[in-house]
Amino acid sequence: MAQVFTTASACSASNVLSVAGGQRLSASETHKSGAHLRASSSEIWRKCSLFVASGVTSGVKTSGRSAATRFPTATAVKDSPTRPTSLVGESNVSEKKKVMILGGDGYCGWATALHLSKKGHDVAIVDSLVRRLFDEQLGTQTLTPIASLQKRVKRWKDLSGETLDVYIGDICNYEFLEHAVKSFEPDAIVHFGEQRSAPYSMMDRDRAVFTQHNNVIGTLNVLFAIKELVPECHLVKLGTMGEYGTPNIDIEEGFITITHNGRTDTLPYPKQASSFYHLSKVHDSHNLAFACKAWGLAATDLNQGVVYGVHTPETFMDEVLINRLDYDGVFGTALNRFCVQAAVGHPLTVYGKGGQTRGYLDIRDTVRCLELAIINPAKAGEFRVFNQFTEQFSVNDLASLVTKAGRKLGIEVQTAHVENPRVEAEEHYYNAKHSKLVELGLEPHLLSDALLDSLLNVAVNYAERVDYEQILPAVSWKKIGSKPKTVKPSGL
Repeated sequence: MAQVFTTASACSASNVLSVAGGQRLSASETHKSGAHLRASSSEIWRKCSLFVASGVTSGVKTSGRSAATRFPTATAVKDSPTRPTSLVGESNVSEKKKVMILGGDGYCGWATALHLSKKGHDVAIVDSLVRRLFDEQLGTQTLTPIASLQKRVKRWKDLSGETLDVYIGDICNYEFLEHAVKSFEPDAIVHFGEQRSAPYSMMDRDRAVFTQHNNVIGTLNVLFAIKELVPECHLVKLGTMGEYGTPNIDIEEGFITITHNGRTDTLPYPKQASSFYHLSKVHDSHNLAFACKAWGLAATDLNQGVVYGVHTPETFMDEVLINRLDYDGVFGTALNRFCVQAAVGHPLTVYGKGGQTRGYLDIRDTVRCLELAIINPAKAGEFRVFNQFTEQFSVNDLASLVTKAGRKLGIEVQTAHVENPRVEAEEHYYNAKHSKLVELGLEPHLLSDALLDSLLNVAVNYAERVDYEQILPAVSWKKIGSKPKTVKPSGL
């Protein structure tokens, strides 16, 4: 994520601590190194700034590099090997890359960091820990008890022998981002560092503004950092299938060929975003396309579907490495929410008619898709779009599958249709293309009884952590207002 907060001891920017390359800096060293961080000017963030203090000051692993390597004063750009083309079959799987993961402490980012590290790539995590702060703000918690980033990184080192570099800071602060990129000199940047929840962006004006500022400005900073510091670096940006909306025609992968008044052209596929969050992703896509055209950057936009699951082979190695599992009405996605609801005997909350259809994929396929995009990079000047999902389901389909899986485990599952808090079509045509990642070698983990059994068992194992008051939706698209809102079960 891209927001940074002050420590408990002081709220002035001069007292903020930074972690870079595993080295904790004092306030004066931070300023000198170019990693000087600024607190957000928004009142909602100032009020919550104390939470992150323990995460910033507790320290992380030491990378083992010399101080001169960790904190270079020169601005020279690293010489990179010739970039392979993006054609199928021409990737060099054995090529070791330096991959910087923005938002590496998050749901997709953490799993991806471990996967790429296990594959032998040098990995750096950049995160502001703001996703953890959102839980404190909203009174929610992940179903699975996740350890601090510092403990996660140390445990991964103990188990695998692999080192993860860590940079704590806000990518909306260009000075911090510049310092991190100069220090690590990535071959590829994976950009998960955004506020990812549509309901969160629709809670109130502050959060709508934060979402757009955080996501759009953060991405612009990343583009400028690549242009100025590592121009051969490949940007792999997480987009969303939600950019497309639900058109009454097939959804292509990023572009569509149109004949109009006798003339034909291939154009970006029309966007019909359905929240301020999805709109921020649309803006990102346009900015990426322009930067590739104007500056010759290489970028892959991964329009991801809804992700489900908890474990990858790496996160399953130890409970300290376990991934988060959100089940609340703000950050929880449909299938994960349904499995938790079933495990605790709560009726599955189907919004409206339940015909809303989307693309879905297993978290194991998310990390593999990122790997395929990295080892098969876009060419200089190329902006390409992959639709990143493996199957399509309606909400009713998911409810039916969870009901069936629950009965196999002796769980009687009920379904309740609740008022839809969103503004969306509840019955519609949906057929989205998703062939490009399969052509690069993706072998999908399709949703199966075994996977649902695993998800339900995880939910049962941690059922005592479920807060029933967080299950029902509490954010209404139609009732968004200008005053900061506290989520309550009766919030609709």
